[in-house]
Formats: sequence, C-alpha cells, structure tokens
Amino acid sequence: MGSALFSPLQIGPVDVPNRIAISPMCMYSAEDGSATDFHLQHVLRFAMSGAGLAVLEATAVERRGRISHGCLGLYSDHNEQALARVVTAAKKYALPGFKLGIQLSHAGRKGSTPLSWERVGAVLTPANGAWETVAPSAIPFGEKGWPVPHELSHAEILGLIDAFANATARAARIGFDVIELHGAHGYLVHEFHSPLSNKRSDHWGGDAERRLNFPLAVAEAMRAAAPSHVALGARITGTDFIDHALGVEDAVRLSQQLKQRGFHYVCVSSGNIVAGGRPAAGPGFNVERAARVKAEAGLVTRTVGYIAGPHQAEAIIASGAVDQVALARAFLDDPNWGLHAAEALGVTVATPNQYIRVAQGAWPAAKDTRAFA
Repeated sequence: MGSALFSPLQIGPVDVPNRIAISPMCMYSAEDGSATDFHLQHVLRFAMSGAGLAVLEATAVERRGRISHGCLGLYSDHNEQALARVVTAAKKYALPGFKLGIQLSHAGRKGSTPLSWERVGAVLTPANGAWETVAPSAIPFGEKGWPVPHELSHAEILGLIDAFANATARAARIGFDVIELHGAHGYLVHEFHSPLSNKRSDHWGGDAERRLNFPLAVAEAMRAAAPSHVALGARITGTDFIDHALGVEDAVRLSQQLKQRGFHYVCVSSGNIVAGGRPAAGPGFNVERAARVKAEAGLVTRTVGYIAGPHQAEAIIASGAVDQVALARAFLDDPNWGLHAAEALGVTVATPNQYIRVAQGAWPAAKDTRAFA
C-alpha cells in the first residue's frame, strides 16, 4: 500500500511530487530586503530535502512592510536580482519535481521590531532605525512598547494594493512556481480582516463583508499580475482565539471568495492578531479548522502547526482532512526531513546524487573512514 504523504498533488497549474511543504520562516538575514548568502545555503538545503514544496519567508512588498531590518523584501530591483540568484541556484540542484514558492506580506502594525534574537526587553527607537508603522486603525499591537500605528488613508491603501501586484510580478519574473499571500498572524491583511484591529467605518472596514474588501482587492491585484502557470494561494487564520473575533466561519467565507478570484489553495493557520494571542496547543492543532475549510470551500487546503513526525503527517493526509501539511522547525532541525520521512514510511524517493552513498546505507556499514577513501 502506497503512502498518502508521498502521493502527488496538483495545486492549480502546478504539480507537486508529494504532500510535504516547508512553511515560511523568517530568517532576519536580508540587507534592505535583499537576499544574502545565508538565503543561498538556506534555500538550497530545502530544495534537496525531500519536500515537494518550500515557501520562502514572509517577503515585504514595501520597505515599511518589513517586520525588521533583516526581513526579506521584493520592493526594488536590487531585491529582485538578489533573490533571482537564490532561486536559480535552488532550482539547479533541486530534486525532481520540487517546487519553490514565496510568501508576500506586509507587517502592518507589527513592523519596526528588532531582529528575533534581539527582541527580549528591546524595542526599536528612532536612534536605532525605527520607522512609522501603518494599520487599518490607529491601534497598537500590544500594550508594552508597541507604538500607535498610522491609520492608512484611502489613497495609501490603493498604493499598497499596487505594491502587492508589483511584488507578484517580480516574483513571477524570478521564477517562483507558487506565490502566497500572507493573510494571517496579525500582519496587515489579517489586520484588515479582524474586528479586533479594524475599527474603520468606510469601504475598508465595519461589518464582516467590508472587512474583506482589502484582502480581496489584494487578491484580485495579485491574480491580475500573476501568469497562468503560477499557483496562487493564501495563508489565512482559522481563528483569532478570542471571543467575538474571527473564527472558522470567517476562514471558510474568505476561502470561498479567494477561490472565486482564481486562487488555488489556502494554508490555514491561527492566532497572533494581538500580543499573546496564540495559546499553547497540541500536535496538529489547526487540522480540524483546516478540514472544515477544505470541506466547505472546495479548494486545495494545507494545515500547519506542531506537525513533527512522519507518521503523524501521514495520518493527517490519509484521513482526507486536508491535502497538504506544512512543517517549519522540523526542517530546521533536520534539513533532510523529507528523505527521512520517506524512509520511515517505506517509500523510495529521489535522493541527491551527491548523497546516494549515504542513502544506500554506506555510512552505517562502514566501520572506519577508510571505506570512503
């Protein structure tokens, strides 16, 4: 009997060799949004990992849309050129069928922060490079140290929609197979969607329908900018984990609307719309909500959140609840997680030629290093 996890998946126009995705993970290692040598080695590892798809970290569509000074961006020609170098190298050495995606984002009121490893007890100030953040409403993300963001005007909102379209066109030129809109984790698109952060009373806020206007306008602009051979998707929130805020019904409604606008998949995550807004949860804690989105919205659905072991991932896919699983920290811990998962599930998959002698068991059989002389 074959493995469900290692069965192929079609995401719109893109064929993916298995159901394993590497989730976007901010690395805080860019220079004014431009990818560096760190990204070169980082993405190359994932291209040879055994995953069917890897989605690059949240990539800002404008400079002030970065989370930190070290965040990736796609708002300048230099950004595009630097990232193209990474994509070209990754595709050159990727395993057969591997697909590469990018997540386009705007940090909104969660921007202008220190690098992740400098954040404990620290905030950015004008003296160390802070910038003014923006949001649908002038409400800070949290009480301690978070600045009040600038409330976006109608004209500024239209400019941001254009920024997402421009970044989409750049991503397509670079050669990404998949382009993903970040609409979760408390960043700008999520901020417009959630009633906790959007208190507007104009076209861009108010009731649940008007709070969808910005996310859907961005989606339409991305669809217009993306060529037909690129798969489009979105990471969305399945719940804000707070009463009278977004829940799974809102995720279903947004997914249905995205499908109508030509998007091919959603990745259902959750939380982080306010500081401390993601309570601890157990393995696969987003699966149930993602399963409902798949059943009611009818488009390819990915789940993410505390998925670590191959047998857990296999069971999720085999159940039919979702179409794809995304892992993050598991691949940082083991860059060959996909290859090891195939071994654990008794599946034969392609291995980098350079690693074949290890994959064939040469290392365990060798009693000393003379075996490789």
